[in-house]
Amino acid sequence: QAIFAKRLARGDPPGANSFLTSPRPRSLCARLAVPLLPGGMGDAPENVRKTATVAMDSMDKLHGKTNFANFTAYSWNIFRYVGDYLHLTGIIVLLMTIAKNKSVAGISRSTQILYFLVFVTRYLDLFDHSQTAYLVFFKLTYIGTSIIVLVLFHQLEKTYERRHDTCNLAVIILPCATAAVLLTNEYSVLEILWTFSEFIEGFAMVPQYIFCYREKGGRDWGTSLYVVSLGGYRVFYALNWIYKKIQMPHYSDIQSWIGGIIEIMFFVDFLNYRFTGNSMLRSMVLTVDTKINEISDKVEMKVLGSSSSMRMETEGGEMRRRRRAEEERPMEDV
Repeated sequence: QAIFAKRLARGDPPGANSFLTSPRPRSLCARLAVPLLPGGMGDAPENVRKTATVAMDSMDKLHGKTNFANFTAYSWNIFRYVGDYLHLTGIIVLLMTIAKNKSVAGISRSTQILYFLVFVTRYLDLFDHSQTAYLVFFKLTYIGTSIIVLVLFHQLEKTYERRHDTCNLAVIILPCATAAVLLTNEYSVLEILWTFSEFIEGFAMVPQYIFCYREKGGRDWGTSLYVVSLGGYRVFYALNWIYKKIQMPHYSDIQSWIGGIIEIMFFVDFLNYRFTGNSMLRSMVLTVDTKINEISDKVEMKVLGSSSSMRMETEGGEMRRRRRAEEERPMEDV
């Protein structure tokens, strides 16, 4: 029942093609005291009315007395729509920037890997229940474009600025996986993965921020617009949560709120750094990132006999030698 309410909060509205009208949830509707009989629950047998009352009491403890029609209506508000389209705009800008430059310079591959994880773990509910065309379009678009971006990184490997993309993904993924197991509302695969995706999204843009902090002269408008669009999407989703909380005081989605607050905090600080040169988090983030990479290098040296930073320097030196050789090669007549 709590999961049913959460799905409504996420935007799976009851309608002609939604979770509420699929065959399996009709029994759940009865347990939630949704009046499926012509005369409502008053026409049901006494034992059915008692079962419905007990189930509704347990629901009240979690979310208060929930009017699912209002709950769904409040979930679909202007803030949510603006957030969705800002997110879509950011992805389009990213793809156009890569296509225009024929390069992935200025873009963090680690951020793209994290977003791929967010989408494939969050949208497994596509296989769990039928949904509106709006949700199916956005979910498939997010999954598809994240795969396309990673393929482009593979094809344009020579333009990837690995030296700036220093964020250690294990430091983000492992704590988020642990938090998902500890803080999930229900111990099912779908719910744990959904909770994991919420925590991961809170840190998904951190590698991109670190990339920009380390990058000296990069000011590509496409990359900047992409970062602003993704940050704006989360800001409007936070406004969406606030609106729903005002309209329905018993509404609660702690996992989403935690991830959203973390991401907005990093985004606001990054904007401050970008436009004023001041940042409260930049020094701390870079210091932590450097320390983590130093520890990682020491572990790799002991286990493998070499470290990723050494391999990066070797690859970088080889590329510089090749570039100099090409520049010094005499022109040939064609």
